[in-house]
Amino acid sequence: MKVIGKQHNSKMCIICGLDNEYGLRAPFYNMEDGSVMTRFRYREQHQSYPERVHGGLITAMLDEMGLRALWAQEGNEDTFGVTFTLETKYRKPVPYGEDLIGRGKIVKNTPKFFVTEASIMDRFGNVLANGTTNYLKLDTQKIAEGIVVHDEMCYLIEDGVTEIL
Repeated sequence: MKVIGKQHNSKMCIICGLDNEYGLRAPFYNMEDGSVMTRFRYREQHQSYPERVHGGLITAMLDEMGLRALWAQEGNEDTFGVTFTLETKYRKPVPYGEDLIGRGKIVKNTPKFFVTEASIMDRFGNVLANGTTNYLKLDTQKIAEGIVVHDEMCYLIEDGVTEIL
């Protein structure tokens, strides 16, 4: 599928933060169909059982892709949301140290909330985990007093990726 744009990365987010030594540093791409996709790799530090990624970090990626799906659909990164429900289905063990693909899309979008579906796949397209997330749209000042989003979401590093899957 064709990439039409790249989203910003933050400084310290566990999923996309480029300054977080324990984070995934995942890049996110706006796709031609309005979804968001990422190519990433969990590391050994993200394990629960040996050779398996911790379920909380799997769910964190699904949650991240949900918000970023909104940004892909609306074409800007100024709208934020707060997760109020998230259902994760663990289909197969998610390994660390292997290339993975994530995809998120909006399934419902209203002025006050939005619903997303997201999945994590292996490099062959097999779904390892997926989930549905409900978000309440909120102004960043209501999420955290004094937050300056543009200071945190400061990295936009073009990498030449033009297609995923």
